[in-house]
Amino acid sequence: MKKKPIDKNSKAYKRSKRRRWIFAIEVLVVLVLMVVGAYYVFIQRQLNNIQVQQLQSENLVINEEVETDPVIQGYTNIALFGLDTREGNLNQANSDAIIIASINNDTKEIRMVSVYRDSYLDVGGGSLGKANSAYAIGGPDQAVSMLNANLDLNITDYIAVDFDALAETIDGLGGLTITVTDEEAELVNGYCVETSAVTGRTYENLPGGGTYNLNGVQCVAYTRIRYTSGNDFKRTERQREVINLMIQKAKTAGIPTLYSIAEDVFPMILTSFSSTDLISLGIRLLSYDMGETTGFPFLHRTSEVGYNEVPVTLASNVTRLHEFLFDRTDYVPSAAVQERSNAIINATGYNDESLASSENYSTGGDSAQ
Repeated sequence: MKKKPIDKNSKAYKRSKRRRWIFAIEVLVVLVLMVVGAYYVFIQRQLNNIQVQQLQSENLVINEEVETDPVIQGYTNIALFGLDTREGNLNQANSDAIIIASINNDTKEIRMVSVYRDSYLDVGGGSLGKANSAYAIGGPDQAVSMLNANLDLNITDYIAVDFDALAETIDGLGGLTITVTDEEAELVNGYCVETSAVTGRTYENLPGGGTYNLNGVQCVAYTRIRYTSGNDFKRTERQREVINLMIQKAKTAGIPTLYSIAEDVFPMILTSFSSTDLISLGIRLLSYDMGETTGFPFLHRTSEVGYNEVPVTLASNVTRLHEFLFDRTDYVPSAAVQERSNAIINATGYNDESLASSENYSTGGDSAQ
């Protein structure tokens, strides 16, 4: 039997065609939602592998004047801790990398400040010591409180990782392109021996200075270098450089790559963020810019006993910190910081800025678009 010819100008044909288009669009929408839903479920599943430990609000120190400061309220400040642990214990260890990431909620710019590990500060309860010991003494609660109490900040969230998590992430991103000097190359090779033993990852020795695509072990070794000109001040600059490069590379990585990293790295993270907060923060960071970075204290003097890095003075350094982070030139430190500053002066006798060093290694920021 011959098929009846279709009248493509008829209303019935046009209604049928429109229904097919509508159906096709509905199917497409459903497929998109299914993909997004699958991605969310995957991300959620990986986020559930993160070790979450909320800060205890009753133990968290925030100086009274800071709690009502409208300028500081316009920023999201997060503490990043790199822990010197060989056993994977993220609850208590020396925090040999201490970085404050400050996000301007209006301009979406991120500025980073490294607090030198040997900074002589009040590490809790009026006890003076090296800043990196606060985490070892009382975990993230005491380490975050140490930053708030000494620097007039309002940090309520943190992220802590160890060597292995950093190396795993960098390997997952395909390495980072870094230029090293001859001296740095030799030291990277030396630090790689222990880093490889701790992480169980392989590496190749660098033949000398040059520009290389460093793998995870090599990058971790690079961030650990402190026996060059600049000592710990230069080391913290290297740490901020690596973090910046990681952010840049993560923004151009494909979704499968990021998922693979999440699956491997998330179990190695301890944080106060909930899974919902982490997803929200990650999405926001995609459009943020990396600004300047610097180290704290700005003016400091190495003590002859214990080789502590003494801020000269803590109060004046806090004023400069707030100028760097929050663009305010007239900041007056709180009474609590003034008291801690005086305690450090009394303990060390260091109060003369003319005798202090300004070695720091501040850097300009690169766009993280």
